[in-house]
Amino acid sequence: MTPLLFDPGDRWQYSTAIDWAGLIVEKISGQSLGTYMHQHIFMPLGMTDTGFKISDAMRSRKATMHRRIEGGKLETTQMETPQNPPAEMGGGRLYSTTGDYLNFIRMILNNGAGNGNQILKPETVQAMSRNQMGDCRVCKLPTTNPTVSLDAEFFPGMPKTWGLTFMINSEQAPTGRSANSLSWAGLANSYYWIDPAKGIGGVFMTQILPFVDQRALALYLDFETAVYENLP
Repeated sequence: MTPLLFDPGDRWQYSTAIDWAGLIVEKISGQSLGTYMHQHIFMPLGMTDTGFKISDAMRSRKATMHRRIEGGKLETTQMETPQNPPAEMGGGRLYSTTGDYLNFIRMILNNGAGNGNQILKPETVQAMSRNQMGDCRVCKLPTTNPTVSLDAEFFPGMPKTWGLTFMINSEQAPTGRSANSLSWAGLANSYYWIDPAKGIGGVFMTQILPFVDQRALALYLDFETAVYENLP
């Protein structure tokens, strides 16, 4: 059992909650989480390079993981999630590509529809996209292992809430991202955002540790800023 850090509803904490949601999906569906997502999300959206397990075709194109070391240089490092874990976690460990994840972002922007299929009901997307934690706010995440992640906070000083799935910035971001846009990130400095107000989204992927590597994060924010500066 994982001990509670505080009573539910008192504050926000990045946690294993989505992993537990994945286990609930497995229990209700009678399928592994990967099988369920493959049938109901990935294949309908045309996300042919996404899954918990690496196919032979995926492995031949798998990017090499790197780690930032002293002096700012990068060194290669071996990192691969277990291919036959006891449980497939709802909160991470998927392999994917930029193109596949853009298909997912388009589906959210299109009220749950993508690739000619209705994946989610529009009201489900709306619930995913609005504040679901009342007066609590997303806060800074202090690191417990600087080799894996540095202290993490997006847009420090800006109030941020959380929907059923995404972080939500309550104000317009310095990059130009609209208020009430959606975003989050992956451990190896992979970032995305979804801006329903302007009808755009973006994906920025690297394979660099630790999380919130300052060079990678700065490049991502420059990329997002450039997108907004060049909107018609």
